[in-house]
This record gives sequence, C-alpha cells and structure tokens, in this order.
Amino acid sequence: MPLQTPRPQPIIAIHGGAGTLSRSHISPEQEALYHGALGDILLAAQQMLAEGGSALDAVSLAVDGLEDCPLFNAGHGAVFTHDATHELDAAIMDGASLRAGAVACVSRVRRPLRAARAVMEHSEHVLLVAAGAEAFAKSCGLEMVEPDYFSTPSRRAQLEKALASDATLLDHDASALVFAQRSTGQAPLDEDRKLGTVGAVALDAHGNLAAATSTGGMTNKRVGRVGDTPLIGAGTYADNRTAAISCTGTGEMFIRTLTAYDICARMAYAGQSLDAAAQTVVMQVLPTIKGRGGLIAVDAQGNLSMPFNTEGMYRGYARVGEAVQTVIFR
Repeated sequence: MPLQTPRPQPIIAIHGGAGTLSRSHISPEQEALYHGALGDILLAAQQMLAEGGSALDAVSLAVDGLEDCPLFNAGHGAVFTHDATHELDAAIMDGASLRAGAVACVSRVRRPLRAARAVMEHSEHVLLVAAGAEAFAKSCGLEMVEPDYFSTPSRRAQLEKALASDATLLDHDASALVFAQRSTGQAPLDEDRKLGTVGAVALDAHGNLAAATSTGGMTNKRVGRVGDTPLIGAGTYADNRTAAISCTGTGEMFIRTLTAYDICARMAYAGQSLDAAAQTVVMQVLPTIKGRGGLIAVDAQGNLSMPFNTEGMYRGYARVGEAVQTVIFR
C-alpha cells in the first residue's frame, strides 16, 4: 500500500495595505501598534485552524478583526467618499467549491465581509450592491449600523485634506490616526500614499483554501466607485487546485489585469510555482500599467508568497505549531 503524503500544516496569512515608508518619524510605540494588531488577529485565526476549523471560518475571523481595527481601512474607520459618505466593499471565496460572495457600496452593514459570506451561502448570486445588498444582509440577521459608525475624526481630516488639494488619496492621514493620537510620530507606512485594503488567505487541516478581502476604498473617491476587492478574480480568488489570493493596491489596475486569477492561471496552465507566478504578476505585469500594491497568497501545499512592489506592506502569517510572524518593511 503506497504511503500517503502528510497534509501540510494549516496556515493563515493576512495583510493590511501596502505603501511607501515614512521612517523619519516612526516611534517604536507606533510601529508596535501595527505589529500588535496584526499579531492578535493572526493568533486567534491560528488557534481556530489548530482546533480543526475551516479555512473559510479562519479568514472570516481574521477579516472581522481587521474591519474592527481603525488602524486599517475597512469597516470601522473606513475612508470617506467625495460626498463625505462611506461605501465599503468585501468578498470571500471558498477554494473547495469555487463558491464566492461579495458586496459593494454598502454603508450600513457593520461587518461587510459577513454580508459577502451571506451572499455566498444564502443566495444564488455572487455580487450584491448598495441598498439591495444592505436589505439582503438585514434579512439574514446581520448587524446593521448608522453610516456614522464607520466615521472617525482622522478619516474626516483626511477627506478635508484631499478636498483642499482636489486629490484622491489612497488611504488615511497618518498624523490623525485614532491610535496615533496616543503617541507622537507617523505610522510605519506613509498613510497619504498607502493602498488601503485588508485581507486574509488560509489553508486548513482538510486541505481546503479560502480567501477574503475587505476595504473602505479610496479617500475622496467618486460615489459609486467599485475597486478590485469585491470582483472575483481581480482582488480575491481561491481554488483548491492552485491557490488563495487577496490583493491590495491600485484597484483599477488589478481589475484590468485580473491579478488574483492570473496567478492561479499561471500555476494551472504554465506549471509555475506559487511564488514564481505571484512575483511575475506583482513585479512585472502590474508595473506595465503603473499598478502599485501587493498581495498575499497560499497554495494547496501550504507554500506562502507575499510580494509587493511598494516599499512596505502590513502583513503576517501563522502556521499551526509555529510562532506568529508580522512584518511591515522589506
């Protein structure tokens, strides 16, 4: 009887956005806030996987935590549109079945990723938007909030700064971060030039993959703008035969190159390894159209890749049985 190859250890990886460095005024305390937030979220998801939890549940738990943390641009503390409103996007995909769910332009669902998962599990659709998505989430018993739940003083200040300069900013103003107010100095990445999305990918003990992504979008974006996050194949994708991917970056460019699916396609049709495919797409394909950002990816063998073409990316991973790892710079 042939020996069975042991399954790889379950693993969870998360990201909280990519961007350029702001090393000049970073305090150790400020940097520690980011490492602490990433580490706590990873530890909870790692424990879930260690206890036999599914990849879907692990990425859902991780993104719940990221959406609740105002250090990152998703859920509470989401950025403002040009009209001083909030429009949030999220998506989730199950690599075992290729089921997927997504919501876009929601402003009353406390945890947008839970709404995306509800679309996947309780409807015949993949993507619901705006009022229709909110009505569906409410009918599923999800927690609803007033739109100002997502607002923070730091996000308001960032919008005012963007309006004054007539610019579309990619993330929040570091000098006014809710947590940054407790200390002097900037965030590790320059928040005026940071690409703000959060996401998670996981492989569980059963060999199943899953990916989830959530975002508040871009400060001063046009009302109704939808980026790559809720578009399956652009910012989010998972397939047990290849990999699970969650992206963060200039959304329009990730849409135009179908970044997440392109990595899986290169693996399936060209026989590339996960890291080779991910590095090619992030470092060669995206830059040809000025695409900036990065992604996290894990394959069916438990291999991990987290490439980015900016100077830094909030990221981390936790393999069952090993210590949690969090990283910001290269």
